[in-house]
Amino acid sequence: MNASNTGDAILSSAKKNRAVRPSRTPAVSVVMPVHNALPYLDEAIESILGQTFCDFEFVILNDASTDGSAERLAQWAERDPRVRLLHAEQNLGPALSSQRVAAAAAAPIIARMDADDVAHPQRIEQELQVLRQHPNVGLVASLYEVIGGDGHLIRKAEPWRLIRRSVFAPFAHGTIMYRRTLSERIGGYRSECEYWEDHDFVSRMSAVADIMVIPRALYKFRQSPVSTRIASDRERVERAMDLMYRSLDKVAQGEDYEELLGKKSIAKLDPRVFIASGFLVLWAGGRPRLFLRLLNRGRLSANLSSVSALVWTAWASLSPSTLRGFMKLLRKIRNMRVPEGLESKDAILWSPSAGIDSRTSGGGLS
Repeated sequence: MNASNTGDAILSSAKKNRAVRPSRTPAVSVVMPVHNALPYLDEAIESILGQTFCDFEFVILNDASTDGSAERLAQWAERDPRVRLLHAEQNLGPALSSQRVAAAAAAPIIARMDADDVAHPQRIEQELQVLRQHPNVGLVASLYEVIGGDGHLIRKAEPWRLIRRSVFAPFAHGTIMYRRTLSERIGGYRSECEYWEDHDFVSRMSAVADIMVIPRALYKFRQSPVSTRIASDRERVERAMDLMYRSLDKVAQGEDYEELLGKKSIAKLDPRVFIASGFLVLWAGGRPRLFLRLLNRGRLSANLSSVSALVWTAWASLSPSTLRGFMKLLRKIRNMRVPEGLESKDAILWSPSAGIDSRTSGGGLS
């Protein structure tokens, strides 16, 4: 039997033996959609299977991978009984794959994992402790570090994000752990919010339960060529990000954004889209070339967003190294404003727009 046939046989066996729910309900279901993540897949899986807390199932959805990820996943499913492998015949994309794999979870607590990232060994243990000690908390997450494709550290954890007033969460999608009943209550992930399904999910979860953040890095977020936003169609991602900004602006104003989800996209894009697109390239050591694209496709006007985008994209094109240096200095200054003792707390309350400013009472676990 050749290598290809062997892989097919293993995959078939894994599908047969691992797709069913476990006979005993585990405490936690770790869920992870996978699409062409082979360069980093083993490290991601090992970081979960090596957790200090062991009472979990690891539900992995192979989202129609074509790079050999399916065969590698099948091998992992044969090696560890906690791995339960699902398979999508056609690529579902980030939102639907997130919903599909979460819907398959058997446990009352669900922890998210991304296929190119790395979890700290105590991540599940520490996040689960927060949920167990605080019944009113529906979702817990942690700060994170950013690493490159080769694993080198790009950015350290940024606790200043915990105190800023912003609708953007200070944690990465892959760090979250939440109660399944609440996820089902809000309808889980939505395809209308593809490429920002995580922001939409967190925003709606915050409306039904408290959110807590562990103010330390229990996760390494990888910026790599297989990252969803980088590997996906550029036009489609930019349109999705424009909808995200328009929707989250509504959240910041205390308004609902449901009506925006069914509308046709706007011809010109929010200028912030081009900054967000360039961040990944800039922090990976590259030179974002987005200035002309911003001029041609941006929804420019005489406001701070437009001016910031014009300056940022021009600077990134002309001298990315000095822009990186400026941003590192800015982050250092912002971190100096973090209240003393914040990082020593077990977890703090956080909500969109308010940060932790309005949630200081009971903000830490003693």
